[in-house]
Amino acid sequence: MLINGLMNTTGKRLITTVFMAALAASVAGCGTSKFTTGSITRSNSKPLETMSATELHSATTRLGESYAKNPTDKRIATNYAAALQMDGDADQSLAVMRKLAIALPKDRDVLAAYGKALAANGQFEPALDAVRRAQTPEYPDWRLVSAEAAILDQLGQRDEARQDYRKALDLKPNEPSILSNLGMSYVLEGDLRTAETYMRSAAQQPNADSRVRQNLALVVGLQGRFDEAEKIASQELSPDQAQANVAYLRQMLAQQNAWSQLKDQDKDKAATN
Repeated sequence: MLINGLMNTTGKRLITTVFMAALAASVAGCGTSKFTTGSITRSNSKPLETMSATELHSATTRLGESYAKNPTDKRIATNYAAALQMDGDADQSLAVMRKLAIALPKDRDVLAAYGKALAANGQFEPALDAVRRAQTPEYPDWRLVSAEAAILDQLGQRDEARQDYRKALDLKPNEPSILSNLGMSYVLEGDLRTAETYMRSAAQQPNADSRVRQNLALVVGLQGRFDEAEKIASQELSPDQAQANVAYLRQMLAQQNAWSQLKDQDKDKAATN
């Protein structure tokens, strides 16, 4: 809907946030949130999603050096895969997680992160299988239930996805990442008002993280309320990053409107011929 083959780095990261956040907030949280959203190194405690492009690239390089020395270290490999994903190298991220999954085939955290990497590469059926294999039916993990729902959403199975989101909420009431994922389900459907309701509820929870609030900013921005979106984003990002994200949203929506107008003109011409 909003994907442009010529988008810049800011655009790529913004679109990844919009359309993959449902996966990132759930699959990455399956016992591995401390790896993917916490400290990258002891000297850099900034979460991945709040780093500038330069910072992210530097963090990815450092993690790559650590990974080369010890590729089967779960924390290092998962951190590296997450950084690669954010840095726009989904193929290499998947390769890292595939190698780790082979080394640790029964590790639930690894299977969950592997599922995220598969989903980020558009391999949704294998991703669903990986996440389901990570689940223990007798002791269901709400993170995995939410992750499964996010992948079902990507497969267009909305009803099944929302049933799973509600199961996850039964297991973990008022969990902001689940509420945010459920909101993202409505973003994918184009129902931005309902999406915002869930996103606001998620952001109001005391344990809501940066990613949840960024998603709210994006949903608000997608509705054209750019000043409000920038204000929300500025709580999590630098002023320059927040402005860049909102500027890109403006550009995307303007392009989308232009394409819609061209399509309408084509329809009018076809009707008169």
